[in-house]
Amino acid sequence: MERTLSIIKPDGVSRGLIGEVVRRFEKNNIRIAAIKMINMTKIQAQGFYAVHKERPFFASLTDFMSSGPAVVMVLEGENVISKNRELMGATNYKEAAPGTIRADFATDIEKNVVHGSDSPQSAAFEIGYFFNSFEIID
Repeated sequence: MERTLSIIKPDGVSRGLIGEVVRRFEKNNIRIAAIKMINMTKIQAQGFYAVHKERPFFASLTDFMSSGPAVVMVLEGENVISKNRELMGATNYKEAAPGTIRADFATDIEKNVVHGSDSPQSAAFEIGYFFNSFEIID
């Protein structure tokens, strides 16, 4: 079984989309192994997105991600990284396939409702950033 991190970003939480996002995961045989609501500080957001620190969008992304509550989850299932990325849709919601989370709910490229790990390496880092082993249910 593979694991990945998923985040329902502050725009998704404020718009009441938590249940809908979770429903889509569960409907697609993705198990939620851990879930919690957090409110990242700017410093925490900068640490999480450190891989993007040289990118022009880093400041606005970390401002946005620390602007309100977010829901972080550990998802588990066969090929869950690729399955989650397929369910999310393209980062640019205008390019996301119809029926994906981002195509259905995103309002701009940054406020695109969800984040998901893009590789086993990033999943390991991202899960460890928000969860300890006692919080993840086998």
